[in-house]
Amino acid sequence: MQKNKEDVIRLLKDMAILLELHGANVFKIRAFANAARTLETMSEDFAQLLVDGKLTDLQGVGKGIAADITTYCETGKLEAFDELQKEFPASLFELFEVPQLGPKKIKVLFNELGIDSLTSLAYACQENRLLKLKGFGEKTQDRILQGIAFLQRNIGRFRYVDVIAQVEPLVEKLRGFAEVVEVSIAGSLRRKKEIVKDADILCSSSKPDVVTKKFLAMAEVVDTIVSGKTKTSVHLESGLQVDLRIVKPSEFATALHHFTGSKEHNTLIRTRAKKAGLKVSEWGVFAGDKKFAIQSESELFQKLDLDFIEPELREGTDELTLAEKQQLPVLLEETDIQGVFHMHSNYSDGKNSLEEMVQTAVDLGYHYIGVSDHSQSAFYAHGLSAQDILKQHKEIDKLQKKYPMLRIFKGIESDILKDGSLDYTTDVLDDFDFVIASVHSGFAMSKEAMTDRCKKALEHPATTMLGHPTGRILLGRDGFAIDMNAMIEHAAQLDKIIELNASPYRLDIDWRLLPFVKKAGGKVSINPDAHNTEGLKDVTFGVHMARKGGLEKKHVFNTMTVTEVEAYLEKK
Repeated sequence: MQKNKEDVIRLLKDMAILLELHGANVFKIRAFANAARTLETMSEDFAQLLVDGKLTDLQGVGKGIAADITTYCETGKLEAFDELQKEFPASLFELFEVPQLGPKKIKVLFNELGIDSLTSLAYACQENRLLKLKGFGEKTQDRILQGIAFLQRNIGRFRYVDVIAQVEPLVEKLRGFAEVVEVSIAGSLRRKKEIVKDADILCSSSKPDVVTKKFLAMAEVVDTIVSGKTKTSVHLESGLQVDLRIVKPSEFATALHHFTGSKEHNTLIRTRAKKAGLKVSEWGVFAGDKKFAIQSESELFQKLDLDFIEPELREGTDELTLAEKQQLPVLLEETDIQGVFHMHSNYSDGKNSLEEMVQTAVDLGYHYIGVSDHSQSAFYAHGLSAQDILKQHKEIDKLQKKYPMLRIFKGIESDILKDGSLDYTTDVLDDFDFVIASVHSGFAMSKEAMTDRCKKALEHPATTMLGHPTGRILLGRDGFAIDMNAMIEHAAQLDKIIELNASPYRLDIDWRLLPFVKKAGGKVSINPDAHNTEGLKDVTFGVHMARKGGLEKKHVFNTMTVTEVEAYLEKK
């Protein structure tokens, strides 16, 4: 079986892990880890480079690793990997998912206690066996238990970005079938939930058997869970479950509403319908035995004297009340975004040059971009020294002349130090047009201490906005303890901005907190946190979250024009 880029990335990462477990040369370990990182962020066509024998054109991929990749892709195996793996059971790799554990600690656990899986690790922690080992105190053991609990909570859950990439091609294939009349994504995926458990697709056809047969024949389907006349459930290679429902063309609109959900929203709809003497279900809208012809979701809402409710808002909160009073927000559109802040170049840990990032912003139609590489304390991300800043600012000045159609703002993502101070002296900070203040370390603080720390950072005259305010990584780690309501109010009072980090792996601030931003009179900035040119497009995911939180154009900082942004930054 031929391997794809994702398979190769997994192999390279596993090779780095196994080499470290075996105590191999650190440079060899880094070579495999760096190659994996290169493939994750590459914009080139991997398959074409493989065919052309040009993998070494990629930075960080040497002849040896290129040969390993080629062998693995052609044969499906790599002898060196198989040899390294013999000493360790496959279940040991589960331990690398625990945030608090690295190869050195895992090797100690395996050699000293025979721990080779999450189950055996959890049992050992509960029995306090880790306390006998050097370097494993009670706090470490507690954090490991918390990490295991986090992983167990997230089993069978997927990030929106990963699911939509798998499901959209299926929808396009269904759309191309002659027997399919209409097709749409449904469920939590249509509502743009940041984490989903499965994917729902709805289509209408008078020949469901034919559609089902064609669906099951798709290359992406690896396992059939159940297949019936109107519903078929399958697994994709990633383990994602996809449910395909097929309804009559006359039932598509009401079925789409029903299967979009949420359950809470549908309950509110049914209750309202009942009071009006109606019954609403996936099969239609009824008054006794009479069935009304409903051709669209808009007609369904009209039948209930409601304005159309966008799918993102259908979470069973106050959407029906607002729809009844004609007070639904005019939700933000991606076309409202005028420019973006928070992007990294190869001055710090970004992949692309400043000019490549600038050119991409121009190509995307933006009017301004905010450069914000990491600050000096972020040594792990090649944070900028004072000299680096001077060099970068000179380059920005040159690029500004070359690209007059795009305003390039000089910024920095400054680490918030443990005492709440920023990462440079005031005279250095004064040279920036804007400053994003972010926590990148020291997460294990009390809620009160972390809140005070971030409040102090916001109060610094140079601070423009608070970056990824809870520090969460979706399915990677929970956010740190912080009083976000207090932070939102504090930011609004100071006329400072809260970042809505649009990276699909963060989406932080949580959309559920956005109504508090509106209430406090604050603003968010939808920032891509881009580390390559492709990352600039992640604004899309931030817009999804803004819409879920009910934000309008006026609530989002980077819907402002260049002139308006300049005026805001200058008064700071």
